[in-house]
Amino acid sequence: MPIAFSQGFTPHPKISYASAAPTGVASEAEYLEIGLREPVDPAGLRAALDAALSPGLDVLDAVEATGGSLADRIEASYWRIELPEVDPKVLAEAVAAFTAAEEIQVERMTKQGRRTFDARAAVVTIDAMAPAETPSGAAAVPCAILELVVRQVTPSVRPDDVLSGLRAVAALEPPVTPKVIRLAQGTLTAQGEIVDPLEADRDGATIGER
Repeated sequence: MPIAFSQGFTPHPKISYASAAPTGVASEAEYLEIGLREPVDPAGLRAALDAALSPGLDVLDAVEATGGSLADRIEASYWRIELPEVDPKVLAEAVAAFTAAEEIQVERMTKQGRRTFDARAAVVTIDAMAPAETPSGAAAVPCAILELVVRQVTPSVRPDDVLSGLRAVAALEPPVTPKVIRLAQGTLTAQGEIVDPLEADRDGATIGER
């Protein structure tokens, strides 16, 4: 593809990720922008990229971006956290304590060193799913499910920060490493729903990747 490169002594392809997912989490809603030297057919570009990527990295859509940077359209993310060996009732009680708190301070190591910030304010919605909605698997082992919508703020509040907040307010300690999946990201409605950030560009080079 006719990808554009930056100027200078060490040119780099013009590719930027919008709110890339943290290391170690799964995602079904990643977006990136690619700068091109000339116009191309978005459908052909999507097919070429999808064929070149490893199995499991599926390019779902490609559109011509308009109206400014994609990063400016990412206001929130929708996450699902599976907590094996955690009783759903215990999670529900922890979520109630989290929701009732006005502020929950957590610590995380960042590039600027260890920082303390509020993990509560960025969480728009947080819900513990009922046992009937537990995914299929070993029936004898409980698996609590946490779903949450988190605003894009600075410093960013990640799913592990929310788990740290649950630990702080309710002593919730998952015995098994949680499985974290980003299900959606985009603009945030007044009802707390996530809207596809490329919706306005469907006829129009921004890439949607899973």
